[in-house]
Amino acid sequence: MSDDLRHRLGRLGEDHAAAHLERRGLAIVARNHRTRFGELDLIAYGGDVLVFAEVKTRRAGSGTPWATLDERKRRQVRRMAHAWLHETSERPRAGSLRFDAIGVIIDPAGHLVCLDHLEGAF
Repeated sequence: MSDDLRHRLGRLGEDHAAAHLERRGLAIVARNHRTRFGELDLIAYGGDVLVFAEVKTRRAGSGTPWATLDERKRRQVRRMAHAWLHETSERPRAGSLRFDAIGVIIDPAGHLVCLDHLEGAF
């Protein structure tokens, strides 16, 4: 799969994940925020909770979205969140932080097959 197709698939998955979070009453604070440690997929806020969401998107039949969410990746997301918190002055002041994982499966026609949201995944 070309990088362009992978990029489009990832973007589509993030669009579905962002819409899901908004339906649950969260406001999207940032998308694809780059830090020196990598890129945060989604940052959302609601109910005094700031959520850092790692989105994993796969095509239907190509395996589980969770295969690459190992301990190394979880540490990386935590480092990126720490960097964002220290580098971003205009941000919501939350009483707590949460790290969520959102797995998205898309069929060959580009339609959503499944979206799994694991709150407090790590």
